[in-house]
Amino acid sequence: MTRTWVETVAAAAAAVVALNAGSRAAHPAAGRAAEPQIAWIVQPSGTDADLRGVSAVDAHTCWASGSKGTVVRTIDGGQTWQTLTIPGTETAGFRDIEAFDKDTAIAISIAGPARFFKTTDGGKAWTEVYHNDAKGIFFDAFAFADARTGFGFGDPVDGRFLVINTQDGGKSWQEVPKEGMPQMVPDEKAFAASGSCLTMRGKQNVWFVTGGSTAARVFRSTNGGKTWEAIDSQLSAGITTSGGFSLIFLNDRNGIVVGGNHKDENWTEKNAATTSDGGRTWKLVETRKPSGFREGVAAVPGSRPLLIVTVGLNGSDYSLDLGRSWTPISSASKGFHGVSFAKDGTGWAVGRNGLIARYSTTPPTARTSPGQR
Repeated sequence: MTRTWVETVAAAAAAVVALNAGSRAAHPAAGRAAEPQIAWIVQPSGTDADLRGVSAVDAHTCWASGSKGTVVRTIDGGQTWQTLTIPGTETAGFRDIEAFDKDTAIAISIAGPARFFKTTDGGKAWTEVYHNDAKGIFFDAFAFADARTGFGFGDPVDGRFLVINTQDGGKSWQEVPKEGMPQMVPDEKAFAASGSCLTMRGKQNVWFVTGGSTAARVFRSTNGGKTWEAIDSQLSAGITTSGGFSLIFLNDRNGIVVGGNHKDENWTEKNAATTSDGGRTWKLVETRKPSGFREGVAAVPGSRPLLIVTVGLNGSDYSLDLGRSWTPISSASKGFHGVSFAKDGTGWAVGRNGLIARYSTTPPTARTSPGQR
């Protein structure tokens, strides 16, 4: 299988991180990168809805979704945002949205009932492609590997997380058999904070993260959802408002999970962890952690070294070493829930009261050691 650009850079970055770990002892300045200059440019969204879902397509197109049945779209880089109407969903909470181009997107309403809607004409018309009114149903997120293959999941029903799958671009969804899913632990759930607590790499590798219980676990499948294993993410646990909120895999091995306690936006205890073995084990970030509770994490395609951004209510942070350490982004913009980057590196973050901000940066340049000058 051909590697994506992010996978190639992530693999190279992993090698560089390992090399630098040994070389810094002899040459403390070697291997370090200058700090990128990052800013969030706030754009008028035309809504005061609480925005949580966001899906960047390219430099011109981005979709976002949130409370009060809100879906918005830009096709001019964010200069203007159009509010789109899905009839009969005025009180729905659209916590996640997946966009494929300027015309095609799927938005999910999480509960009461859970409903998925798809448009292929830029939001002029929407078709309901999934409906679930089971007692206690609550969907958390969905993700796509390509234009046809996707997974969605919701909080436990009858003791196990509900996972559904599509092979036709979201036109139809089938429940994945529960026999391969581990039992939930008491009070375990997922957090539909940003639509990014589930992620995919290819058609077979799927991960989602949970919380609200004695452990914040990452569920991992390598066979398209047939079987799963649950691994402790090491993130904050033990209270109903803490756990993992977002995760990303840069390739089949390197992943990052972020979270904390959503009742405290300044929470820094056990709020990020990384894996280098596909999610079999997780290692806490214990120094230079994200500077608060974090709800979304995403990579910036095209950045060298690979730049990872995480966002939350009290601000945002970036990492240049696959999530092992983080630096606060000096920006007045706060109140974020979610973040998304297109393949061309264009990105947006969304949040409270209709907040939408476009990502802007001056790339970092590698510093050299004194011996290299």
